[in-house]
This record gives sequence, structure tokens and C-alpha cells, in this order.
Amino acid sequence: MALWALALSLVTATAFADEYSDVAQLTREGKFADALTRADRYLSTKPRDAQMRLLKGVAQRDAGKTADAIGTFVKLTEDFPELPEPFNNLGVIYADQNQLDKARAAFEAALRTHQGYATAHENLGDVYAKLSSTAYSKALQIDAGNAAVTPKLTLMRQLAGPGQAKIVTTAPAVAAVTPSPTPAPAAREPVATATSPVKPAPAPAPAPAPKPVNDAATREAEAAVQNWVAAWSSKDLKGYFNAYSKDFTPSAGGSHSAWEAERRARIEGKSKISVRLEGLQVVVNGSKATARFRQDYRANGIAISSRKTLELIKQSDGWKITREAVGG
Repeated sequence: MALWALALSLVTATAFADEYSDVAQLTREGKFADALTRADRYLSTKPRDAQMRLLKGVAQRDAGKTADAIGTFVKLTEDFPELPEPFNNLGVIYADQNQLDKARAAFEAALRTHQGYATAHENLGDVYAKLSSTAYSKALQIDAGNAAVTPKLTLMRQLAGPGQAKIVTTAPAVAAVTPSPTPAPAAREPVATATSPVKPAPAPAPAPAPKPVNDAATREAEAAVQNWVAAWSSKDLKGYFNAYSKDFTPSAGGSHSAWEAERRARIEGKSKISVRLEGLQVVVNGSKATARFRQDYRANGIAISSRKTLELIKQSDGWKITREAVGG
């Protein structure tokens, strides 16, 4: 059964990129002890660095230290419940062990944090294919004369069988890392790393994003996004929550009030927050707008960079955020 994974969309300062690259390279070369030593040395001074902890978990898994890898990824899900990648990697490990119910739960948890996370959707589909294959096999054992089961079983086995995708080394979200030409060992299935996304093969380049129209509505929507950033960075909770519509839908589900309480606790729990946007593009369509940009977030030793999309709606008191998602 082929389960595939995607690169973690986390990038810290360029000064740290070589550390990530070195640990990833040592892991790809099978030098697991060196990779883990390097990761532990780095984490001794930056223990909450999510990307290095992800790399450590990958090295542990590839070294055969499955229990240690599970512990690393579980702790990541506890410390950073908003990140889908640790949940995804747990799902891959559980699927390796044929613990399909646990794998399904892990991939579903990844999707609760990021509904648009395509890799977790694909992985969850692979798990369902395997579960279906098992169920059809049992049905055929009980009723060998059921002609309708055989073609279904064949199809599910094809879907759950080994994939033909190649390991790709492009990771746009980790631009500072240099890809390695060294192929990954064929004996192990890939787990999500910070540098080597796997499956599918590179798709054709997407069409260029539409250029924003430089009119009054666009400028107002851009200003609303910048005000949201300023309020977040200054821990101005009133201004931050005022940037959102009362109809805002949290990406992880749940009620608006629960989301607001969770965001309040997270923001108040940080001694200092810095949020910076790059490449902001806003497209307005009537009373709705879409803003896309790269967001660099830093707080209490955490540094996360990712693509982000905001959907806004024009209300009587200005443009308000109705939905936000990583990616896009």
C-alpha cells in the first residue's frame, strides 16, 4: 500500500536553513545517528522549533525507531495542534504498521486543522481503499460465490497497491533548502519531511494569479488585511477580532466563540508577536475579496512561514474576514 506525504510548509530565518538541510541530507544518506545528533544539538538551544522536530521524527522513523518517531510526532501535535503535517506523519507510520483505524484517525485530524491539505485527503483515500480491500476479502471468504465482490476486490487492491510516483525534490515553501540528487532508499516508504515532498510527480505550473485591480475597493480590502496584521502583531485583541466577520468559519471547525477563546489564549500567551506579509495580492469581486500572500510569523522562539489565503466580505463597517486557510 503506497502512502505518500508532503513537505512541511515551515521556514525559519535563512540562518537556520542550512541546519535543516544538513539533517535532511544525513537522513537521506542513511546516516541516521549523525542526523539525530545534529538535530538534538540544534534542539538543545531551540527546543520548540517545529521544523527541526519534524525532521528528527522523520530520521527516527527511517532509522527504525518507530516508537521514538511516534512520540516525537505526538508531542508536535500537542504543541502545535494547528499544523497538519505531524498528524499526517503519524498516519503514515500507523499505516506502515497496518493499524488502519489509527491511520484514518490521524489523517482525519490533519484535515481538521487544514481542510485543503491535499496530501492528507489522498492518504485518507488510500486507507479507505485498504479497509475496503480487507472488507471485500472477508466477504469473499464468507460467500465465495458472490460474483459482484470479485471486481470490487480487484479494484480496491489496485487502488491500495504500490504507487508509481517518483520522489520529487522541489519544495517551494522551503526555498532556502538545496535539493539533493541522491534518491531515497527504495526499501522504505516516504514520510513527510521538511525538504522532500513525495507524490504526485510535479504537476504543470499553475496559471499566473490574476493581477489585482488597483481601484478603491481593492485598496480598502488591502488596508483591512494590513490592519489585521498590525493588530495581531501588537496583541491588540479588540482590533484583531474586529477584523473578522461574525460569520467567520474556523478552518478546524467548532463554534465562533470557541475559536475566539482559543485565539485569545494563544495571543495573550505570547510575550511578543511579529507578523509580516510578502507578495500580498487582493482580488475583489463585488462585495467579496480574496487575499493571498506569504505570512512570516514569529513568537516566543517559533518561526513559521507559509502561504495563506483570506476570504473577505464587504460589510457596513468595512471589509471583514470570513475564512482563512493555509495554502492557496
